[in-house]
Amino acid sequence: MNWKYQLSDVDLGEEEAQAVADVVRGKWLSIGPRTAQFEQAFAQWMQVKHAIAVSNCTTALHLALIASGVGPGDEVLLPSYTFVASANAVLYTGATPVFVDIVGPKDLNLSCDDLERKITLQTKAIMAVHLAGFPCDMDRIHALAAKHGLKVIEDACHAIGASYMGRKDGHLYGKKVGTLGDAGCFSFFANKNLVTGEGGMLVTDDDEIASKTRLLRSHGMTKSSWDKASGRATDYDVTCLGYNYRCTEITAAIGLIQLRKLASNNSQRLELVVEYRKLLGSVPGIILPFVDRLEDSAHHIFPVVLAESGRQSLVRQKLAENGIQTSLHYLPVHLFSHYRQLFPNVQLDQTESTSQREITLPLHPLMSIDDVRNISQAFIECIR
Repeated sequence: MNWKYQLSDVDLGEEEAQAVADVVRGKWLSIGPRTAQFEQAFAQWMQVKHAIAVSNCTTALHLALIASGVGPGDEVLLPSYTFVASANAVLYTGATPVFVDIVGPKDLNLSCDDLERKITLQTKAIMAVHLAGFPCDMDRIHALAAKHGLKVIEDACHAIGASYMGRKDGHLYGKKVGTLGDAGCFSFFANKNLVTGEGGMLVTDDDEIASKTRLLRSHGMTKSSWDKASGRATDYDVTCLGYNYRCTEITAAIGLIQLRKLASNNSQRLELVVEYRKLLGSVPGIILPFVDRLEDSAHHIFPVVLAESGRQSLVRQKLAENGIQTSLHYLPVHLFSHYRQLFPNVQLDQTESTSQREITLPLHPLMSIDDVRNISQAFIECIR
């Protein structure tokens, strides 16, 4: 369909095209010097010791879990209100995902009350998913993790550029999201705030997690192909079972340009959200999640929740007829066929109720304020 208003669009131009062309002309496409440059720039921007580029965020989550010691017999607590990759990464390790409910339609992040109830002796880690770019309650998550000796992995694929504004006297205040746990994982998928098509990054201040991740991302080899090709190494060893989770030089080349654009594009997203809220904030029949927060988010998506159930499909259909593309964030993971077979008795009241009423409206840095006004007006008419 030829949409008048796309759900998402990307700020790619001649600078990225030239960067890719330079890589192609150089004829070294796998992980190499540009990847190292991207990692260094990303670590500096995040104010973190280590940034490790990988093939996507799913692999970053998988490696973060393994490097944190998660394996068969362990449990990992995470929301079901997330993309399925979060839970898949837990299954890859042989561990068991334990699904946590969300707070509700006004706060789509995991409920720390439900999280605390579900901690057992088998719990090894908490995976905090920062929905729509708004950070979870990391102060309380850290307190629970410290009390029970748990690792904290951040799925920050929505939250690149967000900063934590929790307790002002806490050690987390003002830190970038992704640096709030033992490891943070980012996605550079084609609709994210920083776009390379595919690609991801794991960040950490933990030297051991960083060392394990670098080894695991490339077959457990002690030397890279670039080390050998550039003459820095003549042989290598394989010290553990690893994976082919490497980044590419093309990904890194685009990522370096996108990183320079990120702050400006996130600022544009913020302006658009302010306008959305001004126009939709008092409309009967809808709930705007996270409405009491603004500056702490990367504003990856703009979700709205209908007050009544049973209207989600009809409203989306009417918006489509007006040329407005929408989506759902998210279909609960525990309701997918594969997960129902594995965990048939999971019931999450707030997750299930909210997901049946949520609609995601267009939000991306190439939109204008007039676009937001037109979309909002059409949405209000559909609601009425």
